[in-house]
Amino acid sequence: MMEPVLAYNNWTWVRIDAATQQEINASPDIPLASKRWAISLNERQNSNLEMDGTEEGKESMWGSVVYSQNVEVRSEKTILHYYLTKDTLLTSGIDTAFFTGAAQQQVLKYMDKAEDAIEGFMVLIGEITNVFLQEIDSFEDRMHDLLWSVKAKNDEPVFEQIMDNRFEILVWKNLVIPFMEISEATVEAFGDDIMEGDFYKRTCRRIRRCRQTIREYNEEIGQLVDLESIISSYRGNEIVKTLTVITMLFTPVAAWGALWGMNFRFMPELDWKYGYVGAILVIVLSTWGLYYYLRKKHWIGSVLNSSKDKNF
Repeated sequence: MMEPVLAYNNWTWVRIDAATQQEINASPDIPLASKRWAISLNERQNSNLEMDGTEEGKESMWGSVVYSQNVEVRSEKTILHYYLTKDTLLTSGIDTAFFTGAAQQQVLKYMDKAEDAIEGFMVLIGEITNVFLQEIDSFEDRMHDLLWSVKAKNDEPVFEQIMDNRFEILVWKNLVIPFMEISEATVEAFGDDIMEGDFYKRTCRRIRRCRQTIREYNEEIGQLVDLESIISSYRGNEIVKTLTVITMLFTPVAAWGALWGMNFRFMPELDWKYGYVGAILVIVLSTWGLYYYLRKKHWIGSVLNSSKDKNF
């Protein structure tokens, strides 16, 4: 059924969440053009923003916007459908659980102060944006933990967490962009005079603050990705360099061992009294000579002197 009409001083707000076609047609508070929009409305469809300004004084704007999205499940989202004229606001899809108890009363209180339906719509958009800001603040705690996780333990789970946070901030950005479009399109549809409204100004400030906060977190995550790439690249280089040095130092052992392991019939070393000791000395001296050469060329660097107190 259609919820009761909330009538204010100069405008009305009608919620048609569960209204039937007969209830919509029978309502005297719904303009004819918006009735056609309400009847053709698909609650699962997210339509583009549209407007009609052909008749002066009867301008209208309508569309849909996702205002709640589960970052794990694509299908778990809530869509607000709206039809706006200067004196009438029609909405469908507002979930009362989206606002806390105190916020619900605050929305109604602000609605009562709105001079027209446009300002009332700005109240609704502003309070939704305010919820965005509150949830982004909780995201800030996870970003703080992630920042220090990169320093404490740089491994694959940390990188996956960085990617999860990056995806989440992209979801927030995707949610805010349509609200930015609404704030601009409202002026285009109803004229510059609405920019003087207190609720319009407040909503625009909140949208800008939300956008700026998301932009800063996006940059921070980008820097974390760069830091992760640098650390991974550095560690990879250190591992490759260490393995290369170890391989080179064991080359004399492998070479001499391969030579004396041959099964030739005549090998003079086999009959030497001190052949075993001599072989060990040859291996040790050749290994030390190779190490000295690498050290002199500064090709070993800090591979054999790595500190356990490194931060990363």
